[in-house]
Amino acid sequence: MCPPAYFDVKYVINPWMDATTPVDAELAVKQWDRLRETLIELGHRVHVLAPQVGLPDMVYAANGAFSVDSTVFGARFRYPQRAAEAAAHQAFYARLSSEEAPGEDAGGTRAGWRFVAPTEINEGEGDFTYVPGPGLILAGYGFRTEPAAHAEAQEVLARPVISLRLVDPRFYHLDMALAVLDDTTIAYYPGAFSASAQAVLRQLFPDAVVASESDALGFGLNLVSDGRNVVLSAEASDMAARLVAAGYLPRLVELTELKKGGGSVKCCVAELRG
Repeated sequence: MCPPAYFDVKYVINPWMDATTPVDAELAVKQWDRLRETLIELGHRVHVLAPQVGLPDMVYAANGAFSVDSTVFGARFRYPQRAAEAAAHQAFYARLSSEEAPGEDAGGTRAGWRFVAPTEINEGEGDFTYVPGPGLILAGYGFRTEPAAHAEAQEVLARPVISLRLVDPRFYHLDMALAVLDDTTIAYYPGAFSASAQAVLRQLFPDAVVASESDALGFGLNLVSDGRNVVLSAEASDMAARLVAAGYLPRLVELTELKKGGGSVKCCVAELRG
């Protein structure tokens, strides 16, 4: 996670941003702190990426890379305003590798993170997510990430990639419209996807939690789940009820200020799949 020390809405690169609406910087930090505290209370370790002046969207740490089994596929942002974030994330993984114990795993392989810089435009976990049970990568395209990056990710991460076309600009990233809840279950809003992508999701995940448009507009799918506890926006009370009915334990957090930049819980959390 990256603190919103310099967070502001200075430009417009998604439908949620309005440069004329002021950001309460102090409240943004308080809300981010509460999100971090919630994750720690649930037993998770949170690494902190230092924010940089001139990069107000660094708080959306999920966009900087995508990792599976300690291999990190770096980001290459579509908009120049965010381009410099990619190098900060690459440097983070280099530091993380040097800080962690240099022991060996059960197979005799040295511990650490292998970072692969991309050649195609992709925005990390914004448009990539991993379903551990079947070992599938779900990947979005249509607004930010290029379809060619899906093939590149498959080569780098050695996992099959399922391409899903996004068709509603309000849900410009996959993580606005789809979330992985546990090893085999996802939640998604069908209206964010093309008809063909919807058919693929129905075939692959017949038991998915299907969200409504209001769930998605309340950033209820921009969530983080550990398989039981699901952290999501306090605005998404209907989505929380769906999760309870499906057997999960929702934890609601307020992120009203960070929503002004077009992001919520998941956007703020890069998951380290070691």
